[in-house]
Amino acid sequence: MLGSVDSCVLVGLDVRPVHVEAYIGRGEVAFVVVGLATTTVKEARERVRSAIRNSGLVFPTSRLAVNLAPAELRKDGTGLDLPIAVAIALARAEKRPPPRSAFLGELALDGSVRHVDGVIVAASGLRELGYERVFVPAEDAAEASLVDQVTARPANPFPCESLGVAVSCTVCPATTLAVAGLTATEATGAVDLGAVDLSHETTSATAARTIWLTILRQSMER
Repeated sequence: MLGSVDSCVLVGLDVRPVHVEAYIGRGEVAFVVVGLATTTVKEARERVRSAIRNSGLVFPTSRLAVNLAPAELRKDGTGLDLPIAVAIALARAEKRPPPRSAFLGELALDGSVRHVDGVIVAASGLRELGYERVFVPAEDAAEASLVDQVTARPANPFPCESLGVAVSCTVCPATTLAVAGLTATEATGAVDLGAVDLSHETTSATAARTIWLTILRQSMER
């Protein structure tokens, strides 16, 4: 099973695109990261593993390999946490990534998405590279939106408070409606999930998380 998303790293003020691939295959249980990753990036393994489990998703129990391309580009910083986790979730669900979208953010062990430095530079650079939507930490969304004021093309930052929100909008883009402000009832009407009960959900974010978990469980039961 293979999943992939796009991200970037900063080299000075230059934005270098990074393609994050996650492969779940047979073999001895292991979690390896390749692609000239520094110690900071390799430490993401523990953050990603805990964030996925604490977000309600089963972490792969077989061999997991994450490749950061291009291989010759040195990868540093914690901003690749979120794209690595989303790529793993896509591989697990056997889903394709959303088109022209990129991800950037550090993960806490509980699955929340933390601030990273250089978001405005990254968002601007990714927009110039043709990306139409950038998933960023919620606390950095206002900074990323400043790109609209300095370029002719908006960056369309999508604020992510948690890994659950990011994956719900990636595995099933229709659930973006719930996060964007629809009520639980409206979200149920927008996404065909049969008998999913959202009546107890009090916010659009928790409704989206319930939808996301249902989709992933159905995918893993196939």
